[in-house]
Amino acid sequence: MEFWRYLHLLAMAFFVGGQLFLVAAVVPVFRGDEDREPVRAVARRFGTGSLIALGILLISGSAMASEDDKWSSSTLHVKLALVALAAILVLVHTRKPQQHAYEGAIFVVSLVIVGLGIALAH
Repeated sequence: MEFWRYLHLLAMAFFVGGQLFLVAAVVPVFRGDEDREPVRAVARRFGTGSLIALGILLISGSAMASEDDKWSSSTLHVKLALVALAAILVLVHTRKPQQHAYEGAIFVVSLVIVGLGIALAH
């Protein structure tokens, strides 16, 4: 169980922490620059890592839900619905990267998912 929790927390830290880093550091530094390619390159690299992190989150979360018999939990159902919403938002954002509202929506949904994860752990 601790192995799965460790992997889950590590992947969550990458995914949510990466979003914080992009919002708080990368985007403000490059705001106003006409050459947006450096920001796009960082975002693409983060996107690749995020896909890996999401895979780890799905595997480790499933393992923990099975070990703790949480599959009937309504909190888990809400969390999984929000994970699906976040995935859809990420896919739409990759198609329309100039629409920055998706970035904010993904971040807010991610924070709610983290909160629900904390609730499930206690």
